[in-house]
Amino acid sequence: MKGAEGLSLSQGDRVEAPTKAQEACGGVSDLTRDVYCVFGAPIDAANMGATLNKIDEASTAAEPTLISTVNLNFLANSLVDPDFRESLLLSDFCTADGMPIVWLARLLGVPITERIAGADILDSLRSRTSDRKVALFIFGGADGIADAAHRILNGDNGDLTCIGTLNPGYGTIDEMSSNAIIAAINASNADFLVVALGATKGQAWLMRNHHRLRIPVRAHLGAAINFQAGSVKRAPKMIRDAGLEWLWRIKEEPHLGARYCHDGRLLLRLMLTRVLPLAFQARLRRWRRQQELYVGLRSSENCVALDISGDAITQYISRATDQFQQALALASPSVVINLAAVRQIDQRFLGLLLMLRKCLRRRGTPLLFVGVPDWIRRLFQLNEVEFLLNE
Repeated sequence: MKGAEGLSLSQGDRVEAPTKAQEACGGVSDLTRDVYCVFGAPIDAANMGATLNKIDEASTAAEPTLISTVNLNFLANSLVDPDFRESLLLSDFCTADGMPIVWLARLLGVPITERIAGADILDSLRSRTSDRKVALFIFGGADGIADAAHRILNGDNGDLTCIGTLNPGYGTIDEMSSNAIIAAINASNADFLVVALGATKGQAWLMRNHHRLRIPVRAHLGAAINFQAGSVKRAPKMIRDAGLEWLWRIKEEPHLGARYCHDGRLLLRLMLTRVLPLAFQARLRRWRRQQELYVGLRSSENCVALDISGDAITQYISRATDQFQQALALASPSVVINLAAVRQIDQRFLGLLLMLRKCLRRRGTPLLFVGVPDWIRRLFQLNEVEFLLNE
């Protein structure tokens, strides 16, 4: 664990509210997201209506917005690949794509109750009636798939239209990031860029080109394009709701069997080694008398220190959010969080820490933790966020 011993901290002056410029950088909006940590992945507790609103708001404001639809395969990749994990941590909106994610959330007591898959997002945009149409650009996909989706989407006169496709073929991320390719994508003036390159390559390409792309809403949706094109039949809703879509997908695409077998083993491991201990901890929390959260803020020329005591849980999250916003407004060279007096911590507070890290990471500001008791470190480990303590 990196420490901050020896820092001289003094009581800072009154911190002004974040400016409009600071709000525009995304710091405040990220801290106010209703985000929960589900084994290291930040998941927004949002329904389909909120997801569509996010897309509309981002496209209207031309605000770069990376959406990640986190399914069990995404979670599996994030646990072994730090770069893939970073693509989720730096995303601007994350939905629970897959019933296993919803199940895990429920077992943890996290209020994520609705599955929002990439295919569901496109279907909802396609079927709704509104004053604003969403222009789609498709990048990637197997030969002919994007063109087929283009024809079908533009043939039903819905709210989702496709104004361009580009198939880069098979190549490296660098080769797919040439000036000519990025210029062609940007020239479309689309609202929503859908990437279909395979999860690992797609997320990496989106991160690689985040500041070069001009299309505001971006997401890797993979199989969603196959469903729109009709090349793969999607499972009936009853099967999807029962969490058995994986069986249907194997029937339609047998080569996916190995992936689902691997992901299934991960789900079992998480249930036995992570969910059960965390569920026991949550039950103990309910028996204990709550202690209100206190977040003290101290500042010096070298850092901002946040001293946290009491129960760092959902009920008191607004107190922490307010102080974290104040810390961001100070634009200090580093932020130090002291957890020595924390009694409890839950997935909502961990989600807020992930958002604070995101805001600071985009500024190049380190986030350090000190005074971490062993049992709090164990909770970080069980929630797959021990990396926060070691950065």
